[in-house]
Amino acid sequence: MSDLLERLRARGWRLTAQRRVIAEVLNGEHVHFTADEVHARAVDRLPEISRASVYNTLGELVSLGEVSEVTTDGRAKRYDPNAHDPHQHLVCSGCGAMRDVRLGEDPMRALPEGERFGFEVSRAVVTYYGRCPACVRGG
Repeated sequence: MSDLLERLRARGWRLTAQRRVIAEVLNGEHVHFTADEVHARAVDRLPEISRASVYNTLGELVSLGEVSEVTTDGRAKRYDPNAHDPHQHLVCSGCGAMRDVRLGEDPMRALPEGERFGFEVSRAVVTYYGRCPACVRGG
C-alpha cells in the first residue's frame, strides 16, 4: 500500500485541496493511473479541479521522487506512487493493466559480470508481459 499522503506531509509539502485529492487518488496498492485517469477520479472528489492542476502536480511529484513515471510499449505514461518500494511490473499486453511484482532476487545481481560489457550499472528495470485473467477470458 502506498503511503504517499503521509510522505508528502512529512516533507512539509503544501497540501492544497487539489494536491491532497490527487495524492488520495494515487494512494493504494497496484495503482498505475494515467494523468487522464487521475483527473477523472479527482473530479469525482473535487469537481472544480483542472486537468492542468493534475498534470502540474504529477510533474512535481515525479520531480520530488515521490511518484514514478512508468511507460510501457508506447502506451500513455502511468504514475506509480510506490516510488520508495523496490518492485518491477507485470503488464497485460491486451488491456494494459499493470501490477507491482517483487522478484525473488535482486535484478542488479542477476546480470552476470561478463554481460555488463564494462558498464557501471546503476539500475535495472524489469517488466513482465502477459495477458490478465479478464483478457484471457474475453478473447
